[in-house]
Amino acid sequence: MPSVAQGSHHSTATGNFSNANRNRQTEFSARRHKIAQQRKSLPIASVEKRLVEEVRKNDVLIIVGETGSGKTTQIPQFLFGAGFCRDRKVIGITQPRRVAAITVAKRVAEECGVELGQKVGYSVRFDDATSSSTRIKYMTDGLLLREALLDPYLSKYSVIIVDEAHERTVHTDVLLGLLKSVQLARANSVRDGQDLNFGNKNVNGVMSLGKENDQSSHFLKKDQHEKYAPLKLIIMSASLDARTFSEYFGGAKAVHIQGRQFPVDIFYTRHAEPDYLDAALITTFQIHLEEDPGDILVFLTGQEEIESAERLINERLTQLPQGSQKLLVVPIFAALPAEQQMRVFAPAPSGFRKVILATNIAETSVTIPGIKYVIDPGLVKAPSYDPGKGMESLIIVPTSKSQALQRSGRAGREGHGKCFRLYPENEFEKLEDSTMPEIKRCNLSNVILQLKALGVDDILGFDFIEKPSKAAIIKSLEQLFLLGALTDDCRLSDPVGHQMARLPLDPAYSKALILASQFNCLEEMLITVAMLSVESIFYAPRDKLEEARTAMKCFSSSEGDHITLINVYRASNDFLEKRSMEMGKTKSEKVLRKWCKENYVNSRSLRHARDIHKQIQGHVEQMGLNLASCGDDMLQYRRCLAASFFLKAAVKQPEGTYRALASGQVVQIHPSSVLFQQKPECLIFNELVQTNKKYVKNLTRVDYLWLTELAPQYYAMHN
Repeated sequence: MPSVAQGSHHSTATGNFSNANRNRQTEFSARRHKIAQQRKSLPIASVEKRLVEEVRKNDVLIIVGETGSGKTTQIPQFLFGAGFCRDRKVIGITQPRRVAAITVAKRVAEECGVELGQKVGYSVRFDDATSSSTRIKYMTDGLLLREALLDPYLSKYSVIIVDEAHERTVHTDVLLGLLKSVQLARANSVRDGQDLNFGNKNVNGVMSLGKENDQSSHFLKKDQHEKYAPLKLIIMSASLDARTFSEYFGGAKAVHIQGRQFPVDIFYTRHAEPDYLDAALITTFQIHLEEDPGDILVFLTGQEEIESAERLINERLTQLPQGSQKLLVVPIFAALPAEQQMRVFAPAPSGFRKVILATNIAETSVTIPGIKYVIDPGLVKAPSYDPGKGMESLIIVPTSKSQALQRSGRAGREGHGKCFRLYPENEFEKLEDSTMPEIKRCNLSNVILQLKALGVDDILGFDFIEKPSKAAIIKSLEQLFLLGALTDDCRLSDPVGHQMARLPLDPAYSKALILASQFNCLEEMLITVAMLSVESIFYAPRDKLEEARTAMKCFSSSEGDHITLINVYRASNDFLEKRSMEMGKTKSEKVLRKWCKENYVNSRSLRHARDIHKQIQGHVEQMGLNLASCGDDMLQYRRCLAASFFLKAAVKQPEGTYRALASGQVVQIHPSSVLFQQKPECLIFNELVQTNKKYVKNLTRVDYLWLTELAPQYYAMHN
């Protein structure tokens, strides 16, 4: 008798399982059906055949696709379907930003019904989700440049799509120059199968080489019998100046794809707003209380501003009547770890309105569903470089007209929208038409180091779309020479220059790691570089300033911020080690978040720094550097900082300000530094921030005499 009971019991359980499976499958097929419908309804779907035909006929195609046309997700799938990935070839799509590469890859993997990292994957700095079976690969433009170091012909790619080209990041501009040469060289290899050592021919301006041709043209020199299939190149953008790109590629064909954009009403303020952050908050609440449902996107200039706005909105929400408190604040900025960035794409809980606080990351690269209202203060934080002084700074500048249009367009993706510009209409007329290409306003050291590593020796002769100023190129060459990356005749030095080019870091940080190997403090310097590669580690809520300062004192070192950062990193490690015996990975992340909260440490930044640390450690171990620690002897470490960052030293002046030695600028210690009250005689810094004053951040006290001893190549000259 019991056996029957067991039997019947068993079948019910099986029934439950099969029901659950059936439900799951129904859900899955409903989702597949919905995705297929969405794909069919995209404006680009109707021109698939014609597009594929144009790619077949033209080696370079410029596609101007309006926002919402579906070009970023669909074109790679069209080309895959048309056989462009035969013979294990890959379609590569570059994006200027990490978050775009990751989100689009996830979406396309879902549309293809495959696991991310298989047929569809992404690769960004410090994060790779690809495999040998990946055929559609999304990546940052900087990452493709790094790939060219290992494979100068980019031989595994049949098509490369440069997306968001109008953003004109420095990497995009260099990449286009490089792709132009690679394309020509691959075409030549097919034509005659000859050795691609181009002698004195100037191939697209990439090389104008004389008799020392042999050492420097490894950039595109291969075995005589290698033949390469031609490379197809597609340049894409929403608001592209197609003419510039077409002329650059010798009159390349441009096609235009209609988008799907709903009308957007634009509102301006009567007068200029003295405090744009406050104006943005007032406008947010006005929309929340008076307008129809729909999410709000607010553009702000950086992480600190976003975090401060997030706090203020949450504080003010509590003062609203109970029924009006359903507003969910979600931040997004580049330094936010990827899984946190993904929160902006999740729909708001039922009955809630989402307000997204974003930097210009949300302008083009990612489409956030549900947005109906955009608030645009008309400002953006842009890196600016003065080659005369050799000084980089981040300054807040007005957007360009094309940026303002991109921003307002975000409100019209899914329906009629509204954009509130927090400046008068006549101010809009005064804006520049388009954003100045980054290559004309940034320090080029990193770019030049990469070009040198690619074998491009004649930097001034390189075929840039728009040439950077000669002064900026010369200043960067000078800096690389002082860092020991270049020899007297401007070639990459061996081993230092080659080692620096292998690390995906700012050249000064790469040099610091190489030097730290000799100073026996590489362990400490690895932590430093990882912590300096993320945005602020400490956070101090306005309502808890005292508690935050007290917490920070537990980690503070009287020697400066770098050792303070090491103390935070090590304290978090010790804490995790004690706990990890008892728990799994997800639990330990939760516990670490709690520890961060108690210690007023930004858990996002710390997690990101831990990831970067792991990645760079892999690089330095491969390079055979000496991974030692200086223990408690921080004197060695501080001397290493002075030897590495000697170009960013400052000396105290009689009136208490500081003079930056390299540029002669008068600067002050940023209030967030542990040295703010102390005023050491001499210090090195890593960042210059310009608001109403010039502040230096991330400081350590050093001895002035160390500079002449450890960087004689610079200070002997100067003195």
